[in-house]
Amino acid sequence: MVGVAAARTQLAALKVAQPGTMAGYSRAKFTHWAEQGNKCDTREVVLKRDGTDVKQDSECKAVSGTWKSLYDGVVVTEASKMDIDHIVPLAEGWRSGAAGWDAARRKAFANDLTHPQLLSVTAATNRSKGDQSPDLWQPPDKASWCQYGRAWTTVKSTYGLTVTEAEKKMLGTMLDSCAA
Repeated sequence: MVGVAAARTQLAALKVAQPGTMAGYSRAKFTHWAEQGNKCDTREVVLKRDGTDVKQDSECKAVSGTWKSLYDGVVVTEASKMDIDHIVPLAEGWRSGAAGWDAARRKAFANDLTHPQLLSVTAATNRSKGDQSPDLWQPPDKASWCQYGRAWTTVKSTYGLTVTEAEKKMLGTMLDSCAA
C-alpha cells in the first residue's frame, strides 16, 4: 500500500471524466477467482492473507480462522460470512476504462493480488457498497477511510482508470482523514 503522499500524487494525476456507459458490461467478462496454484483460487488466497490463524482443508477452502472487516470493524470467525471485495468494483472499472480492455487485462484486474484491489470484508458491507464509487458509498467505520482512499486511488492509478469530479473530491476527503 502506498503512503499518503504517494496517494495524493496519484490522485492529482488521475484523469477526470464522466462515467462511461454500462453497455456491454457483464461480470462474466472479468474472469474472477482464478486458479492460483495448490488448488487455491483468488478468493481463498485473500482469505488466508487477510485472516489470522486460517486453516485450510485439502481443497484450499478456509475452514477456520478470524477476520476483521476493514469497513465496519466486525470480527468474523466463519469464512462463509466474508466476501472478497474488489476495492474498485468490476462495474466501476468498466465505467472508468475497463470496457476497452482485453479479456486478459480484465482477468488481471479481477484477481490482482499485487495491488490493494482485493480485501476480505463482511458480506453485509460488501453488498451495501455494490458497485458504487467513494462519492456514493463510504465505509461505515471512518477509521478505515484513509486505507480505503489510498487503496482506491492506487488501483485507479495502476490501471489508468478515470475518476469523476465528485469521486476525486471524496478521495481527497478520505486522504485528509489520514494521520499526519
